[in-house]
Amino acid sequence: MIPPDVFRDQPALHGTKVRLVPLDAESGEALVGPLVDMDPEVRRLTGTHREFTEDALRRWYATRPDHHDRADWVIVSREDGASVGDCALLDLDPDNACAAYRIALNDMASTGKGYGTEATDLVLEYAFTVAGLHRVGLEVFAFNANARKSYARSGFVEEGVWRKHLRWNGEWHDAVLMSVLAEEYAELRASRGR
Repeated sequence: MIPPDVFRDQPALHGTKVRLVPLDAESGEALVGPLVDMDPEVRRLTGTHREFTEDALRRWYATRPDHHDRADWVIVSREDGASVGDCALLDLDPDNACAAYRIALNDMASTGKGYGTEATDLVLEYAFTVAGLHRVGLEVFAFNANARKSYARSGFVEEGVWRKHLRWNGEWHDAVLMSVLAEEYAELRASRGR
């Protein structure tokens, strides 16, 4: 069991390629444009049917610091300071010390550079060594092979499938369920020499 407000003092997280800045009205401003005019391939890979408006996004970002049962970050490139996406720990279950993870890069030009993998690694380090989570899970669509490989590099293990979970352009697609447990993450961390 962990506190239901475990993410109250959410820190910025720093890597070599990216830094993760807690999401609020100011940091979220960089995400407004990419979400209102979402890259069609990012939309497909994330299964995002919803259309976003600038006002709705800005209102939502402004409320993030008041929600201590989830942790949201803007992913910022250390090279040029540009926002390249966002990620979050959400659906916190404090009784079972578990949460879900999600990540999305702003556009396909940001993929293949290691931003997503490093952001995921930073979030898992925080989740297990600071927040004290026991399990972090996610779902990824079966057709998103690059994301599945990235998650596996970060320690996620495929554990099941939600069959025909996404309807996209008239076709059904499976969602692959993946998770990483605290003890698995500790082994991975030790093998990396951290």
